Amino acid sequence: MNIGLIGLPQVGKKTLFQLLTGEPLKAEVHAGQDVLVFGKARIRDERFNKLVQIYEPAKNTPATLDIVLLPGFSKETLLSGECLKAVERCDALCHVVRAFENEAVFHIDGAVDPLRDLDKVFTELILSDLILVEKRLERIEKEVRIKADPRQVREKEILGRMKQQLDGNSPLINLELDSDERKLMSTYQFLTRRPLIVVLNVGDNQLQDTNLLEKVRKKYAAFGVRVMQISAKIEAEIAALSTEERQAFLEDLHIAEPALNLLSRLCFESLGLISFFTCGHNEVRQWTVRRGATAPEAAGVIHSDMQRGFIRAEIIKFNDFLAHGNEAEVKQAGKMFLKGKDYVLEDGDIMFVRFNV
Repeated sequence: MNIGLIGLPQVGKKTLFQLLTGEPLKAEVHAGQDVLVFGKARIRDERFNKLVQIYEPAKNTPATLDIVLLPGFSKETLLSGECLKAVERCDALCHVVRAFENEAVFHIDGAVDPLRDLDKVFTELILSDLILVEKRLERIEKEVRIKADPRQVREKEILGRMKQQLDGNSPLINLELDSDERKLMSTYQFLTRRPLIVVLNVGDNQLQDTNLLEKVRKKYAAFGVRVMQISAKIEAEIAALSTEERQAFLEDLHIAEPALNLLSRLCFESLGLISFFTCGHNEVRQWTVRRGATAPEAAGVIHSDMQRGFIRAEIIKFNDFLAHGNEAEVKQAGKMFLKGKDYVLEDGDIMFVRFNV
């Protein structure tokens, strides 16, 4: 599963990609060539850091997400449709919107207007889905006239509801579909069925100003859009500092934590994922699993044999572990729980699997 970074040219996508992945970009990307760039972003989670600090393991492995840097949404790429085709490869979208002023950085529309730019890309995503729906409706109507297939009749009804939704400038993620309907439409790559995160890239002097943030949240609240603001310039400066210098820098700016941490968590949540931990002095590791996964399914993420031979799991809640400081104290306090095959994992669980194959 992956997150696609989208947006107009010169909004800060490349900078954020490098900050999230810790990887430098290739020369052709810096030269402005329209290529897809793939990378892995570490999930920045203070719970993981705390566990590493307590266990002092020989190895520590944080969870990661796949990130895709997509070409900028320019007039040329939108007309060719190549950019929208690239978006189809992504499970969720992170739309970076420029809100910073800098005369040295051009804007394709001549002036910085984040609300206009946000609407522009949002409309293009809706229009792309509408074109797909209308083309498929036209084809089905011809086929149904020749021979009425019950499956196509059902599909036509769903597409009709989708068209009505899109005509109202509302994304398809708002359209309720039951499990059978979702299965029937699963082959379609609808862009607005994907979760969307909006990242407002503000200037370093705008960090404490939340007026734009609240406007965007209010405007897109009904669509389930997650919104945050970040200064890519400041985040780049933070990333270059040592741990001690970083903390002092954040305190000077009255920032609780780097915005990059929040961005990585929002990307994680948008994919419907949670994380759990396995801990020991050999390794502390953070794993990802779909929200709603059972203990055996989570065990299978670690190793297929664990799911196949699952007996039960010992679960410690992270806050309980933090309160008591180590496994022995947690057990003594009666806060280690034995769970069976029907246990649904919760975000932040520390899990020890008992299995036999």
